[in-house]
Amino acid sequence: MASSKGNQFFVWLVVVLLAVGLVGFGSGGLTGSVRSLGRAGDKDISVQRYANALNDQLRSFAAQFGIPLTFAEFEAMGLDQAVLGQIVAQRAIDNEVARLGLSIGDETIGRQIRSAPEFQGLDGTFSRDAYRLRLQQIGMSEPEFEASLREDIARGLLQRAVIGGVPPAETYAQAMVAHIGERRSVTWARLAADRIEADLPEPTEAELEATHSETPESYTAPEIRHIAYAWLSPAMIIDDLIVDEEAVRQLYEDRIVEFVQEERRLVERLVFGTEEQAQDAMARLEAGETDFEGLVAGRGLDLSDIDLGDLSEAQLGAAGPDVFAAATAAVVGPLETSLGPALFRVNAVLAAQEVTFDEAEGMLRAELAMARARRVIGDQADGITDLLAGGATLEDLVERTAMEAGRIDWSAGDTTGIAAYEAFRMAAATLAEAALPSLIELEDGGLLVLSLEAVTPPRLRPLDEVREAVASDWQQAALAGIVLSEAEEIARALRAGEAGPGIGFADDRLVVTVESQLMRRNFLPGTPPGFMTEVFAMEPGDVRVLSDGEDAIILRLDTIAPAETDDPTMRAEAAAIAERASTGIAQDMYELFARRIIETTDISINDAAVDAVHGNFR
Repeated sequence: MASSKGNQFFVWLVVVLLAVGLVGFGSGGLTGSVRSLGRAGDKDISVQRYANALNDQLRSFAAQFGIPLTFAEFEAMGLDQAVLGQIVAQRAIDNEVARLGLSIGDETIGRQIRSAPEFQGLDGTFSRDAYRLRLQQIGMSEPEFEASLREDIARGLLQRAVIGGVPPAETYAQAMVAHIGERRSVTWARLAADRIEADLPEPTEAELEATHSETPESYTAPEIRHIAYAWLSPAMIIDDLIVDEEAVRQLYEDRIVEFVQEERRLVERLVFGTEEQAQDAMARLEAGETDFEGLVAGRGLDLSDIDLGDLSEAQLGAAGPDVFAAATAAVVGPLETSLGPALFRVNAVLAAQEVTFDEAEGMLRAELAMARARRVIGDQADGITDLLAGGATLEDLVERTAMEAGRIDWSAGDTTGIAAYEAFRMAAATLAEAALPSLIELEDGGLLVLSLEAVTPPRLRPLDEVREAVASDWQQAALAGIVLSEAEEIARALRAGEAGPGIGFADDRLVVTVESQLMRRNFLPGTPPGFMTEVFAMEPGDVRVLSDGEDAIILRLDTIAPAETDDPTMRAEAAAIAERASTGIAQDMYELFARRIIETTDISINDAAVDAVHGNFR
């Protein structure tokens, strides 16, 4: 790459990447005689620095997304150029740091190295052996690493100097909180279509044709995908499988706690520090001075804090006999527990339950048979895959395996038959004609192979085919128009201040709701989209009519109240907004500063050296 000023490639790249930063150092060195990729001003751009950065980004991608990335994929995504741009941007700023005369003393460098965890031994103190080993792993000598660290710290000083003068954006935050926290009170009512008495005329042919042509999406048949398939499900073979009697009995014993449950109690336990405190609480309870909830609240607790759930007598320990002798809703105690004296309240008596083996046998046998059917089918997957790889057709699969054939004319939204499987729907939606068939695993452990035979594209159904639906839609639209007209008449009366039975919000066809202290973030169930936007676009006394399908909404703004800026929640929100705004301004300032530095720095890159580095990753 030729030397140039204001290289636009690096200008746009740094804006995106400068704030991200490199993630430490990678492992492994780079051999070869080429040591430099180029220069940024008077600063060398080392091959090893670029190689380490590439390695870091590759590992970071794998850690973030859980999949390794080949270097070819890395290049195809342009990530190699992003890393190179980031390295060049850093070196350009290092050049500016040197020009300004900023430097870091040896004492600071030494302190940074001695405190770095990766350079510490087993005793938690600095280890020169660990230091040398780590530098060897990243392909750097001690002088090179210490110079790089010196530049990193100096670069940080320059960055803080650039952005350090950004004041808190308090005025902006207060304006935002005043906007966000503004409160409004409204009265609104729904005029439902079923409350309107109207004789709807029959549409004319011209009106039907207009409705049909103006909303073609309502009368368009979806794409139909004609699919042949071969499949095998556990249900197809389960009846042929024999389940060993002993296996059924063993499963019953393994899950005996599901089938045999001793008598239990739903209880709450309130523990006290001393016996005297527990006795005093019980005495106040018996005297009617308080109730159990009051005792709990007096301890600063909620009922959920003392709920023990359902327990057997044995699980209650020493308190078990007394608790089990108590009636439902009774409070007993004080009783000794491992946590101290406690009062117990019995909330319910759960009788002992037992499902015998004979009662559970059918369910357990079916469960074991289904599990075995899945295993049997799973064992066939490799053989079916081999047949497909050898060019087997669906007919071959049906003939040579236990799979069964089927066909479906499927469209999006169809969940009947084989389309009840999500795996089928996902595959069918993307299946291409003439695509090689592949094996798909179904949710129940079954296997499926699809073949797309043909596709019928979406088509607009002719009017005669959908005449009844078009007529219904026309009448619904006509009714909605009548409802909207009636709602406008009610709104006119409200604007004019007319009052009396059957007028305005007193109209008995309306369901009227009053809402107070609404803020922009609120959502009111039963209101149409855009309701809150309308509320905050109105002035006190304004009346508006909103359409909500066939219904209409009449809305009046009653009052506007300013935000409660002294409220702790609002103060916290203002602080958060101010911090985000200040951070954003600081980032913008530093990006502009960095862009200017890059534009005025001589940058040269050796493309052959870059290719050589890439060759070590391929």
